[in-house]
Amino acid sequence: SLLWETLGKQFVEYQQMAPFLIPEDQQRRLLEFLPLFLKAWEQSAGAVVFPNIQLLASEVSKLLAKEIKRNLNGKPAEEARLALEQLLQQKGEAGDGHLLLKSVYLLSQTDLRTMWNIIGSGLPAALMQCLYLFFTVPLKKSSDDRETSEDDAQTQEMLVQIMLNMYKEEQGVEELLAADKLQSLIIATSSLWDQCSQSWKVPTGCVLRTISKAQTKTSIVHLQAVDCIKIAIQNLFTLADTLPACDVCEAASIILCFVKDSYPVSSALLTEFENNDGYQLLLKILLRCEGLQENEGAPYLDEILDMLTCLTTCGKTELKVSGNIVHPQLPHFDFEQTQSSGMTVKNLQPFRVLQSIFQRSNDQHLCGRILSAIGTIWAWDRVNFFLLEWTLQPINQFTDIIHFKPHPVQVQFFRLVESIVLDLSYVPHEILKKVQYLIKENVVPFCTLAALQCLLSMTQKDLLFSDIFRDSGLLGLLLALLRKEAKILRKSAGTDLPGLKEGPEKELNVVMLKMVAALTARSVRNTVVLKDYGMVPYVKIFLDDECYRSSTLNILEQLSVISCEEYMSIIIGALCSSTQWELHLKLDLLKSLLRILESPKSHSAFRTCSGFNGLLSLLSDMEGALQDPPSGQWAAVGQNCVLELVFYTLQGIAAALHLDPVNSNFFQRNGLFDKMAEDLGSLGCFWTEGKRQIHVSLEKKRTFTEFLDAAFCSSEPFPAWLKNCIWILNFLDLMVKGTLHQESYFKERKTEVGEESRDDQEGPPAQEEHPNIFAAVNNVVLFYCRLEMRDCTIVHPGAVCVMVRLLPKLYREGHAQLSQEIQHAVVDHIQSLVKSEKSRQVVCESGLLSTMVSSCQDAFCSDSHPLHLPLTRVFEKLASQAVEPHVLR
Repeated sequence: SLLWETLGKQFVEYQQMAPFLIPEDQQRRLLEFLPLFLKAWEQSAGAVVFPNIQLLASEVSKLLAKEIKRNLNGKPAEEARLALEQLLQQKGEAGDGHLLLKSVYLLSQTDLRTMWNIIGSGLPAALMQCLYLFFTVPLKKSSDDRETSEDDAQTQEMLVQIMLNMYKEEQGVEELLAADKLQSLIIATSSLWDQCSQSWKVPTGCVLRTISKAQTKTSIVHLQAVDCIKIAIQNLFTLADTLPACDVCEAASIILCFVKDSYPVSSALLTEFENNDGYQLLLKILLRCEGLQENEGAPYLDEILDMLTCLTTCGKTELKVSGNIVHPQLPHFDFEQTQSSGMTVKNLQPFRVLQSIFQRSNDQHLCGRILSAIGTIWAWDRVNFFLLEWTLQPINQFTDIIHFKPHPVQVQFFRLVESIVLDLSYVPHEILKKVQYLIKENVVPFCTLAALQCLLSMTQKDLLFSDIFRDSGLLGLLLALLRKEAKILRKSAGTDLPGLKEGPEKELNVVMLKMVAALTARSVRNTVVLKDYGMVPYVKIFLDDECYRSSTLNILEQLSVISCEEYMSIIIGALCSSTQWELHLKLDLLKSLLRILESPKSHSAFRTCSGFNGLLSLLSDMEGALQDPPSGQWAAVGQNCVLELVFYTLQGIAAALHLDPVNSNFFQRNGLFDKMAEDLGSLGCFWTEGKRQIHVSLEKKRTFTEFLDAAFCSSEPFPAWLKNCIWILNFLDLMVKGTLHQESYFKERKTEVGEESRDDQEGPPAQEEHPNIFAAVNNVVLFYCRLEMRDCTIVHPGAVCVMVRLLPKLYREGHAQLSQEIQHAVVDHIQSLVKSEKSRQVVCESGLLSTMVSSCQDAFCSDSHPLHLPLTRVFEKLASQAVEPHVLR
């Protein structure tokens, strides 16, 4: 602050003495003051405390402008350029010029009032003369002196920043008009781009763009009066034939800036541009940009395309078009209620350039940028889609040629078509007809795939498209194509043809199936069409391939709406005909079956199509699958996958029995609970050797709920066979209570094209590896804790019978104590199930007591059997309700 105070006093003294000094002494005193000013600036980190800063800025700027004019006066261009370099660089006697330049540079960054003083000093015109010389007169390089040294770069940076600060103000632009160098520099960029100073190209472009943004009515009239834009266009036409495309783009972008930025003030320059074939020039330049390497000239190419896009809104009158809205349309579409935001298309000429480039070019970057521009125009105002499509029909015409474009452009184009429906809520019927024709012709599979994915997204948006694409013939076309593919798959079944239908063809099959699934979803009429086409036998062929399976099942599930028996016949038949190791096929079929069994109407069809026997056969096929350790081919199959299959099989049976007395009676009357017990007992985790159990004294007794918690929710080590047994008993217990069909334990698998099947899941799940399955187990444990506090009603007594039959098999030599502990826990749990009179009555009336007793003969016939007493207590509870007293005797 003391230094600034001293400087303030010195400058006041200078002001008082200046009127009495000759100009040379005034200049000397000011130049002596400036180093002190710069030193104070540096020491105070730019925090200026100088009351006369505006006056100082005016004095310094006038002196710099005077020195520039003195060095340029009467000299040829090259000599003048050298004189400027010597003046402004920090060396020799010209150091005063550098001192002035640095001072103005710092002062131009203070405040607006200071900037106005700088602008009023005549410096804007002087610096424009400097810039013109630096740009148009490149220095001849020598071995001793490079054109751009470190000093040059510093000088250039300060000079350019001063100009940017001055010319962003309208007052600064107005000051330029005193000289003729602005139009001269603009014209020079269009004629001397290949001959100018390379190091000054970018700074010159930057300065001219800044001037462009600050144009005034006066500056526009001035440029128009000297035919600046007209001459520039003529020059660029010449350059466009000789210069590299990226250089022409850079030069043309500067001229286009003046045209675009001037429009809010006056349309004069745009009119001059249009009247002198400006759009034809841009078309010529942009078509030359085909094949440019990535990022080569990209900023200027993108700038031209952006400005062309903006010019579409530059017009005095609104476009008036009246299109014919083709029906049907989405319910919430109303063109009359479409509100304009003001950013509507008023000028079709620039858009014609964009449209012509897309039609004539196959360059990925160029075509992609034009599609992005169209999307931008639509986003400005939704009316713009209709204004353009009802006049120039760009999307309609692009559809005819899109298969010639690179694949990324095809994908982008169909996303744009998709947005017409998803964002504008409009159904473009004519465009959709052409897209369907593309699919029918299938000239380029990748293009067909992108087109079909576009229509799929639309179909999933609204049910209306199910009717539209049926009436247009798309559904029939897809069914015919799928029939053809199904025949190929059937012929190739069992053959080892490498890479059969891999690539875009297989992806196309996947999307065709998804499309048919979407068209039949919630549409009985479309499902009837599929059935009438005789497609059902062909559709089921796709079940074998995991990539096709999800969509195929969706189609078949929709078929169940009109013919549940046919659906059941296909699914049960596929389950029974699947090989022992096609576990994922079985799982997917079972999950589909469960979705259909949610409807009670499907239960009868399930029974008549041998559904119960079909599901039990799955358990039979898994004999020995849960052995510990696993043996044979089961060793390559994860036990978690086997348990999942057991779960969904039992869940399917439970769902078919749920609230269906006819099915329950059928299942029990035909001894299927006995078959279930037999099949579960042969899985490999239950004891099957038939040796007598050794009685041991139990050190501790745990409940069934505690076993569940210990086996799955704690770190206590449990043998794998016992964990598997507890799982299965848990499933059966849920079946007893009638809730198994509502449970969900296992993760959903999703397999698409290119994703490997997950057949390598091994062993029972560890808590860390399968957190969701253990979250389910935790919920089950809580469920059991609640049940222990209240009576539980038995819904399926046959499942109790299965638990009783498996009870003696809960044994393994080497784990006698643990085996008997779990046996007692299960017996106690069964005893709790028959605790209520209603539950006992259900069991006794089921007629299953004989089966239950006979399955435990060993325990009843020997007082020393470990299960004799606990089982006796269970059957004593049943005695009061027994309808077969002789069995108990």
